[in-house]
Amino acid sequence: MAVDPEHMRSRHQLLTFVPGCEGANRLYSNIMPVDLEPCLVDYNAAVASFDWSEAWASLRDDGAAGTPDSVNIADLAVDRHVRNGDGDRVAFRFIGRERDAVDEPVDITYARLARHTNRFADAMQRRGFGVGTGVATLAGRIPDLYVAALGTLKAQGIFTPLFSAFGPDPIAQRMNLGRIKILVTTPLLYRRKVAPILDRLAHLELVLVCGSIEDESGVNHSRVGGPLVMSFGAFVSEGRDTFDTGPTDPETPALLHFTSGTTGQPKGAVHVHAAVVTHHVTGRLVLDLHQDDTFWCTADPGWVTGTSYGIIAPLTTGVTSIVDEAEFDAERWYQILDRHAVDVFYTAPTAIRMLQRAGDELAAASDLSQLRLVASVGEPLDAEAVHWCERTFRVPVIDTWWQTETGGIMISNHRSQPVRAGSMGRPLPGIEVALVERDPAGDIVLDPAGAPVMVDDPERSGELALRRGWPSMFRTYLDQDERYRRSFVDGWYLTGDLARRDTDGYYWFVGRGDDVIKTSGHLIGPFEVESALNEHPAVAETGVIGVPDPTAGTIVKAFVVLANDHEPTEALHRKLLGHARSRLGAAVAPREIEFVDDLPHTRSGKIMRRVLKARELGEDEGDTSTLETSEARS
Repeated sequence: MAVDPEHMRSRHQLLTFVPGCEGANRLYSNIMPVDLEPCLVDYNAAVASFDWSEAWASLRDDGAAGTPDSVNIADLAVDRHVRNGDGDRVAFRFIGRERDAVDEPVDITYARLARHTNRFADAMQRRGFGVGTGVATLAGRIPDLYVAALGTLKAQGIFTPLFSAFGPDPIAQRMNLGRIKILVTTPLLYRRKVAPILDRLAHLELVLVCGSIEDESGVNHSRVGGPLVMSFGAFVSEGRDTFDTGPTDPETPALLHFTSGTTGQPKGAVHVHAAVVTHHVTGRLVLDLHQDDTFWCTADPGWVTGTSYGIIAPLTTGVTSIVDEAEFDAERWYQILDRHAVDVFYTAPTAIRMLQRAGDELAAASDLSQLRLVASVGEPLDAEAVHWCERTFRVPVIDTWWQTETGGIMISNHRSQPVRAGSMGRPLPGIEVALVERDPAGDIVLDPAGAPVMVDDPERSGELALRRGWPSMFRTYLDQDERYRRSFVDGWYLTGDLARRDTDGYYWFVGRGDDVIKTSGHLIGPFEVESALNEHPAVAETGVIGVPDPTAGTIVKAFVVLANDHEPTEALHRKLLGHARSRLGAAVAPREIEFVDDLPHTRSGKIMRRVLKARELGEDEGDTSTLETSEARS
C-alpha cells in the first residue's frame, strides 16, 4: 500500500492549540516551529497536580477517575478505539525487509488488529490454554508477533518476548524459567534454534510457526511426547473474529521480561495489566504522542522497550506505529523518516551515533519537516549526540531513563522544557525519585531507624531510588522473592544506577554501580569520560572501564571507535589523550586509549562494559545472551 507523504505532512496544520498553552511551542522556535502544543506544557504544575487515580480517566470508557475493576491491556490498546468509532485508523504500518518495501508498506487498522487478536485469543481458549498461560515469541518485527502479543493479553495469558538473536541455551533457560507453553517463531528460527532443543523444553505444548505451510519443517506433526508444531495461520483460523476478554483483575500478571545480571540466571520481572496506565501517560507526557501522529520506535521486540513503547503506549494513544522488519541501515532509516512523515522517533543512542557516523549528507537530502521530537533510550545520550541531533533534525532531542523493572519511563527531559544536553532530565509527574548514600563497599547507608540516608549535595552522587507504588512497577522477580525483597529498602526501589542531581532537579547519570571506577581515591563514572571523548570530531563512540594498576590500584582505559574519515594513528592517540585531560583533568581522564572497530552492545544499544573488562583481563564474560552479534544483524 503506497502512502502519500504530502497528505501526511499537512496534518500539523489541521491541529488546534490547547487553550491557555499558546506560548509553549515557541521554546524551540530557534530549532523549528511546530504548530502543535505539547501534551505536557507546565512541568511544575503537572507534578503538583498529578494523581494516578485521575490518570485512568483517559483510558476508561466512562471517563471516570480511579482504577477500573477490570483492566486488560489489549482491550484498552485496541478494542477501545473500535468501540469509540476509530477502528479505521491505522494501528501498524509494517515495512518488510526488502529494499523496495519502504514504499510498499502493509497497513493494519485498529479494527483489523482487533479481529486478528480476537482469533488468537479465541484459539488459545478453544485449545484449553487458560488464564496465566505462558506465551513466548522468538521472531523479528513481523505482524504475527504483534498479533500473538496482544492476543495473549486478551486471553489473560502472560506474554514473554525473546530476542531472535538468542542461542539455544538462553532460549531453553528462559522458556523453562517462564514455564512457556506456547512458542511463536519463524521457520528459520524453528529449524536452527528450537527443533534441536525440544526435548529440553519441559513445559512447551505448542509451537506456532509463522509464514509456514502445513507439513513444512514438521509443521502440524507432533513428536512423541513433545509439543504440537503447527502453522501460525492454521492456529489463528481456528478462532473467531469476536472474543470476550472477560473481567481482568488489574493485578493479573501480563508481561514477563527477562533481564540479565552480571552473574547468575536471568531475572524474570513480572508486570501486571494495571501497568497500561503508565505506558499511556508516559507515551503522552514524554513522547508527546497525539492521535494523528506517525510514531516510530526502532526497539527490537525482544526487549522491554519493544513491548512498552513498540506496542502498548502507541496503541493506547491511537497513533500509527511504523514497524520496520529490517535491521539498521542509515539510508533506509532516512527514507522511512521522510517518506512516512514520522512525527516522533524513539531510538537508541547507538543508532543515533551510527546515523552520525554515516554523515550529514543523507539527512540533508531528506525531508524531515514533519519530525517533531527525537527521543532515546537504552544508554545515556551524551551532549555531543544531542547537539548533533538538534543540528541535523532541528527538533528537541530528549533522553529517557527507565529499566525493565520500572516498566515505563521514569525520568526524562520534555519537549516543552529546555533540554539540558547530557542530562537524564527530571522525574515524571507521579514518580518520586531520590538519591541514597552508598558506603565505599557499595552498600546502602541506613540511619538508626533503618531508612536510607539521602544525598542532597548537588556535587555528590548517590544511587537512584524510586518511591514504590507507580502502576508499572514490577511485582516480583519470578521464583526469586528474596531477590525481589532485597531490591527495596524502606519503601524505595534501589535501581543500582548512580546519578547526581543539580540544583534545578535535573538528574545526571554517573554509571551503573558495578561500572564505577575507583582510581587514586577518586570515584569516576564511565559515562562522564565517554561523553568527553565523544565530543572530539574523530570519535564515533567510546567505552570506558577500569583496569588494574600497581600504583593507582585502578586506572581508566578507553576503547574508542573512530569516525569513518579518521585513521588510528599515534598522533591522533596523543590528541585524544590531551583532549580528555583538558576536558576532565588528569585525575579523571583515561591513562590508556585503545582503538577498536566496534564495541560490545546489547540488542537494546547498551555498551556492555563488563564484557569489555572481561576481555581486557582475560576473564569469563558471564551471560552474553543479549550481546549484539553478526548473526543478530543479518
